[in-house]
Amino acid sequence: MQIAFRPASSEDFQYCKRLYFAGMTKIIEELHLNMAAQAVSFREQWALTQVRIITFDSSDVGWLQSKVQDDVLFVAQLFVDGPFQRKGIGTEVMHRLIGESTRLNQGVCLAVVKINPALRLYERLGFQITHEDDRKFYMKRDPDSAVST
Repeated sequence: MQIAFRPASSEDFQYCKRLYFAGMTKIIEELHLNMAAQAVSFREQWALTQVRIITFDSSDVGWLQSKVQDDVLFVAQLFVDGPFQRKGIGTEVMHRLIGESTRLNQGVCLAVVKINPALRLYERLGFQITHEDDRKFYMKRDPDSAVST
């Protein structure tokens, strides 16, 4: 699979925002969250230095935002554009992130909205729920966990 990452530029903000809201609008509505507040929150949390654009055969197909925090890789966002979903791209991206972290002997953490279908992917990849709140599961995968597909 010809997946690669490229650093984001400030011009990628609108692309990332479009994919975020394409993926999250249904969840935002189901949770009865304020859409305007979510737009403000997105702008505040999108950090250029943490964002990579996912490419497939040299075309932009998604983005991820991650950072090392407390000696673990924290995956803050991962979105694949609709036409490219369910083709193994998200799984491949996660395998690469897990591989990067394992080589550094770091765990990988993330938070996922409880009603997000991506939860099943994270469980298959060996992530365990460490705690939860009313909306999200907080998950971690240790560097020595077995990986499935």
